[in-house]
Amino acid sequence: MRPFKSLIPLEKALKILEGALNPIDSTEFVSIKKALGRVLSEDIIAEMDVPPFDRAAMDGYAVRAEDTYGANNFEPKILRKIDEIYAGDVSDKTVQMGECIQISTGCKMPPGSDAVMMVESTDHVGAEVKMFKPVHPKENVSPKGEDIATGSIVLKHGDVLNPSKVGALAALGIKKIRVYEKPRVAIIPTGDEIADLGSELKDGQVYDINSYTLSSIVEENGGIPIKFEIVPDRKEDVRAAIKKASEYDLITLSGGSSVGERDVLHDVIEELGTVLFHGVQIKPGKPTLCGIIDGTLVFGIPGYPTACLSNGYRFLLPAVRKIARLPPSVGTTIKARISRRVVSSLGRSQFLTVKLEGDFAHPVFKESGAITSMADADGYVDIPADVDLIEAGDEVEVILLM
Repeated sequence: MRPFKSLIPLEKALKILEGALNPIDSTEFVSIKKALGRVLSEDIIAEMDVPPFDRAAMDGYAVRAEDTYGANNFEPKILRKIDEIYAGDVSDKTVQMGECIQISTGCKMPPGSDAVMMVESTDHVGAEVKMFKPVHPKENVSPKGEDIATGSIVLKHGDVLNPSKVGALAALGIKKIRVYEKPRVAIIPTGDEIADLGSELKDGQVYDINSYTLSSIVEENGGIPIKFEIVPDRKEDVRAAIKKASEYDLITLSGGSSVGERDVLHDVIEELGTVLFHGVQIKPGKPTLCGIIDGTLVFGIPGYPTACLSNGYRFLLPAVRKIARLPPSVGTTIKARISRRVVSSLGRSQFLTVKLEGDFAHPVFKESGAITSMADADGYVDIPADVDLIEAGDEVEVILLM
């Protein structure tokens, strides 16, 4: 056993991590059907007007505005209806003085008309339509290019595509766009004590949990997880796995990051590259390790499932998002009262999982090896390193888990 040489505060670890990460530069074309959540790698400049013509903004009648001047409830203006147009229709008739055309919202304004009289302000008998109020030119008309004008920058480089931005692309008739590629993240499980799902457990073994929880974090935050086979706790095997993963944008290993005789990750990273930090003042997850090998960031995360997943949220999540050029994740928070006294470790930030019931947050952390410490939780309380006690009934901020 080798004791940790030193532990660094969580804030310092995150700052080191931030400085070591480089956003991805490679790009690809994708269909807008698959564009949701992707990051634009170029400006989108409109090559057409939206709408591409003047169109009715209301159901009613396309009129010449001057024909309605002076209209009121007692002396309506009477116009002759010469046509009816519905969604997708275009009239080939020109509105002359004293005439109107019945029109539906979104239809192209017919020639000769310059306003729409809302149907609520009219009455009709046969072809005669009474107008009970005046309208001015362009009233109830959406002009050509009102939404998007030709030559305007519709979306900018670095924009994250949400449903409305995808809608803007569709409005321009764009089927494919250039976006940044998703970062590929190698997920390498280590340890003789874990087994593949579906295999028969040997005495002393448990199923591999961490590959799936970490892969979920990667996928949910804009990355592509690449799951490796389980690697034994031998230096040559860990070294070979890391070298094989060097083609990817980020490497994450679960297990082997502590200071036991079989925890060889520190030595391997030190041989192949540089250790940035090893040991963080957090609970759970103290044996977190971070290094760089040939420009690629390598994470070593504790093997116990709760420690692994909580550190996945604290370290892997922001790392993947930065590489993917996504904005930092801002977790939804709510206020609640802690249901019982919680004693924390002074000098270590604690990730305390809680279940919400009414106004109360009930701690559900069991121990670092219990995945239900996370599965049963609605969120967590991030207890600062300078707080060693939270009394029952104290108000806490709960960060909701995704």
